[in-house]
Amino acid sequence: MFLSRVFGRALCTAAKSESSAAAAAASTVRMGHNPLEEFFETDRSPDEDKPVVYGRSWKASELRLKSWDDLHKLWYVLLKEKNMLMTQRQMLNSQNLRFPNPERIPKVRKSMCRIKHVLTERAIEDPDPRRSAEMKRLVNAL
Repeated sequence: MFLSRVFGRALCTAAKSESSAAAAAASTVRMGHNPLEEFFETDRSPDEDKPVVYGRSWKASELRLKSWDDLHKLWYVLLKEKNMLMTQRQMLNSQNLRFPNPERIPKVRKSMCRIKHVLTERAIEDPDPRRSAEMKRLVNAL
């Protein structure tokens, strides 16, 4: 009796954990992420009447306060945003539709130029000429 309770409970918990693991794996398969979806804005339908207000470009004074790593991450976020906007604009132009917020692209470009400017300033201010040259090479590669 005691053994059947112990083994029965152990088998039930093992079966429950296996079924919960299988359910979790199935939910991740169903909710699979397509990387191409990042090139399109999917969170907003085009027939919404309420206009969406987008942010402004980054100021150089704000960017000067950020670390090298933060600027690097922000660069790639802006690059991804720029690619998404350009893809969306091209797709809508091919369908003879109007691009909804064309002022977003210059904001992203300005922010990217300002990041390059801040990184170039830092490279010029570096007292070590080798490190300065390396930083300039990295900035120019962006």
